[in-house]
Amino acid sequence: MYIKMSCVLLVLLMLSCTTKVKKPEKPSEQNLDIVAMLDTVFTTEQQPISRRDAYIDSFGVDSKKAQEQQEIYERNHAINEKKVRHLLDTQGWPDVELIGERGNRTICNVIQHADNEVRILYLPMMRKAVADGDLSAQYLVRAEDRIATERGDLQVYGGQMKYYPETKSFNVWPVYDPENIDKRRAAIGLGPISEFLKMRFDFEWDLEEQIKRTAAFEAEKKKKLESE
Repeated sequence: MYIKMSCVLLVLLMLSCTTKVKKPEKPSEQNLDIVAMLDTVFTTEQQPISRRDAYIDSFGVDSKKAQEQQEIYERNHAINEKKVRHLLDTQGWPDVELIGERGNRTICNVIQHADNEVRILYLPMMRKAVADGDLSAQYLVRAEDRIATERGDLQVYGGQMKYYPETKSFNVWPVYDPENIDKRRAAIGLGPISEFLKMRFDFEWDLEEQIKRTAAFEAEKKKKLESE
C-alpha cells in the first residue's frame, strides 16, 4: 500500500513539473489594428458632429460655423464608411470582447449616418450580432427606425428626430401606435420613450401631441397614395 501511494505521488509530482502554466494570449496585430482603426473612426466621426451641434445651439442651424463642421464631418464620413464596410465585409461583426461598447457604437454610428441602402444591407448582420450577444438591441432598433423614416414610414421605437424648417425646431418623427410605444420598447429591453428623449435630446415627450401628429402623418400619406 505504501509503495502504491509513493508511485501515485511520484507521478503527480512529475506532471506538476512538466505542466506549463498557459499565459494569456496577446492580442494579434490584426486585432490591434481593428481597435486602432475604430478609435480613429470614432474621433473623426464624432468630433465635427459635437462641434456642429454646439454651434447650432449657440448660433443656429444655418450658421457658418455649423455648416463648416458639417462639411468636415461629411468628408470624414466618406472615409470612415469605407473602413467600416471593409471590416464588416471581410471579417463580419467583431466580438464585443475585442472592440468593446465604444467599438460597437462607432460601427453603428457610421452605419446610421450612411445611406439607407447601407443600413438595409447590414441589418441582418446587426440582428445576428444582437442574437449572439455582441451588440446591444438599442443600436439595432435605431437602425430599424432610421430605415423606416427614410422610407417615409412611421417609426416603431421613437429614436429618430427631425428638424422641421416650418417651425425651426426638432420633433420626433411620427411613431406607429404611440400609445403602446413603451410596451414595444420594454419588450426589447429599452426604457420609456420620455426618459430616452429627455436624456438624449432634452426633448419632452407629449403623448397627446404625438397621437395627433401620427394621425396627421397617416392621413397625409393616405391622401398621397389615393392621388397617385
